[in-house]
Amino acid sequence: MFNALLVQKSISGVSPAIKEVEESELPEGDVLVNVEYSSFNYKDGLALTGASGVVRSYPMVPGIDLAGTVAESNSPEWTTGDKCFLNGWGVGEGRWGGFAQKARVKSDQLQSVPKKFSTRDCMAIGTAGYTAMLCVMALQEQNVKPEDGEILVTGASGGVGSIAIALLAKAGYTVVAATGSKDAAQYLTDLGAAEVIPRTELTEPGKPLQKERWAGVVDTLGSHTLVNACATTKYGGCVTACGLAQGMDFPGTVAPFILRSVKLVGVDSVYAPMALREKAWARLAKELDIKKLDSVIQEVPLSNVAPVARRILTGQIRGRIVVNTNA
Repeated sequence: MFNALLVQKSISGVSPAIKEVEESELPEGDVLVNVEYSSFNYKDGLALTGASGVVRSYPMVPGIDLAGTVAESNSPEWTTGDKCFLNGWGVGEGRWGGFAQKARVKSDQLQSVPKKFSTRDCMAIGTAGYTAMLCVMALQEQNVKPEDGEILVTGASGGVGSIAIALLAKAGYTVVAATGSKDAAQYLTDLGAAEVIPRTELTEPGKPLQKERWAGVVDTLGSHTLVNACATTKYGGCVTACGLAQGMDFPGTVAPFILRSVKLVGVDSVYAPMALREKAWARLAKELDIKKLDSVIQEVPLSNVAPVARRILTGQIRGRIVVNTNA
């Protein structure tokens, strides 16, 4: 028996609760992991509140990230005692995830914990940090250089935004952080932002083409924010889109793309191929400042995860939340 945060659905809605679960109830997979840490992402908030249809079957153990130690393995690639982690792959959505003390997973979806990191570090980074690195890589692949001008990061005080700022600033970019958090300016400046602007400058409908400002963008919000980011990006610039916290819609025009050669690059972290994941994590191990990472972390025990859901969906969470599954 082990503890898991189980979400069940009834006529009255979804209800999360800590339950004792038998190993036999875990889904099929060739590796059993003793989970040490998970992390809390925006998608986990949706899963715990029943919003947006994130969970595809019930009961469900949310948690799109997990890290720990191999307990049993039927795969030649993994041995008992190996330190491992997993991001995405539909875990916490279509199959049981990381908000539990044990998880059974597919061996080809696991990665080894980099020597520089602990299992806790991997979850402090989590899907959010790994997504942030994918966005930075996409900007660089589109030849956006520090000397080209400012980089806009939206949803800046969230997990993706926080780590994107740290990565971009360390790489020499001038970062402008857009946030709805009134008291986040010092936090974002400490991460490396050169300027902090209110998100309201971007969240309302705007003209199809506006004054050019950004050489590149990391957008986590979608909807009008993404449209306005495209409309204010310089000729030949690049906008990376990785989130939908404001909305899934794109109420804009093709004007920035056909008149300014702006490139809109979608960034998916859930089903990214392993080769790309390994490249991103190798760069995180090399480029992310662990001390700076510590400043964005809050740790919560598994028993206190459920109350976090509403807070993350309403933008009240700053940085990253690490879930200690054994506390």
